[in-house]
Amino acid sequence: MQNTPTAEKSTAAETKAATMQAAVITAPRHIEVQDVALPDPQLGQVRLKLEGCGLCASSIPVWEGRDWFTYPVEAGNPGHEGWGVVDAVGEGVTGVAVGDRVAALSYNSYAAYDVADADKVVKLPEALHNQPFPGEPLGCAMNIFRRSKIEAGQTVAILGIGFLGALLVQLAKHAGARVIAISQRDFSLEIAQECGADEVIKMEDHWQIIEKVKQLTNGNFCERVIECTGKEWPLNLAGELCAERGMLVIAGFHQDGMRQVNIQLWNWRGLDVINAHERDPQEYIKGIREAVEAVAKGILQPDRLYTHRYPLEKINEAFTALAIRPNGFMKALITF
Repeated sequence: MQNTPTAEKSTAAETKAATMQAAVITAPRHIEVQDVALPDPQLGQVRLKLEGCGLCASSIPVWEGRDWFTYPVEAGNPGHEGWGVVDAVGEGVTGVAVGDRVAALSYNSYAAYDVADADKVVKLPEALHNQPFPGEPLGCAMNIFRRSKIEAGQTVAILGIGFLGALLVQLAKHAGARVIAISQRDFSLEIAQECGADEVIKMEDHWQIIEKVKQLTNGNFCERVIECTGKEWPLNLAGELCAERGMLVIAGFHQDGMRQVNIQLWNWRGLDVINAHERDPQEYIKGIREAVEAVAKGILQPDRLYTHRYPLEKINEAFTALAIRPNGFMKALITF
């Protein structure tokens, strides 16, 4: 009889050690925090004890619900902006060790732990100790900047000043460009100015914006235009703001259907049109490495952009804020 409680306590301890809390989207607009199995790293993988994970606008559709999604969604999904400390490694892993603080390219990071391929993590230096580091969006900004080929003396228009747009303002200014920031929210325009934008324009009237940019550039328009909104109207506006032989960079995530664009204008002006979304994971990792260096040197200053933080149990509230973007909202983090 005395052995039974001891056995039960042992089983409970083992169960606790083998589980973790994770967010599970069980139905559209409904997330439950559940106890789920702790993932084990497999060959070539590491496990992270997460410190946090950013919320990305690309996750809104799976939260809102679409006909092609099925529920419940896999535990921790679609969290893909996680960072934390490696607490276990699988066989064959070299170059990453238990205790390393890293940013990771993984996909179930709305949870206390996640696993990632060892070649999909980037070590964070001591200079970034205690700083949040959602590696995927920071790396995305670096990749978009690289593909935009921004140079000193160019005029760059950036449409949509959210987290990504604000980072691109910082990068373009550091490169020596003149930056025109265009956005709907007054708060976003204030952030753009704090990040170094030379001119700000409220995104209201299509033709007035074109005329304003025309005046600011003596009729030449912009050598580079980066569209960050993911919406059809700003995409077409972006084309109108491009100089002849300029470059239109599509950085917004266009996820809600077909787009009609003015190909005649694009042809006439001889635009280079770049879809800046990477699909090669190693390009993402390259961008994250560049972001680590840029943040450590102060070229990128994302801290002021982390405007909202939520514990895991308030992830429903976090997604609501992400969708409606209340005044003062720029970037939300789930932190552990």
